[in-house]
Amino acid sequence: MTPERARYDQESLLVVATQVFTERGYDGTSMEDLARVAGITKSSIYHHVESKEEILRIALDRALDALFVVFSEPPSSSGAAVDRLRHVVRRTVEVLVAELPYVTLLLRVRGNTATEKAALERRRTFDRQVRALVAEAIADGDLRPELDPALTERLVFGMINSVVEWYRPRSETTVDDLVAAVLAVVDGLRT
Repeated sequence: MTPERARYDQESLLVVATQVFTERGYDGTSMEDLARVAGITKSSIYHHVESKEEILRIALDRALDALFVVFSEPPSSSGAAVDRLRHVVRRTVEVLVAELPYVTLLLRVRGNTATEKAALERRRTFDRQVRALVAEAIADGDLRPELDPALTERLVFGMINSVVEWYRPRSETTVDDLVAAVLAVVDGLRT
């Protein structure tokens, strides 16, 4: 009796590929590597996607789409800038945890392919939107006037992004703990 081959759909293949890309790097991963880790043939992979770069694009879009949804939520578009900023920060932490493997991969891309370059440009767009909120909150007098919006955005989101390096979903630290800690730092910037 022969062992049964694993059955994959695009979603389960995406989970495996994201893990392998994160561990080995996108450039250091071949389709053969993905097939071996998944326990399927290369031709089985091509049944679900056209290329390795398509898998990368789907994974990165999953992270980026989830982040950009935050800006479409009503608390991100109405009210005081500092409140909108707090909402964006809160939801970004929640998205990071909910989409941890995909956000981790996003934070590791370097711009070596067209897909990576497009993802990095989308990330920069997100950063610019956050920076604009910081600048607006400063102009409103709700954040300290000496703050530089770009530096503040980079430091706050650098802190948030570092969570991918140590946070594990089953750890003692909950999402609410993370949100509370990050918001406490943001609130420390208030006037």
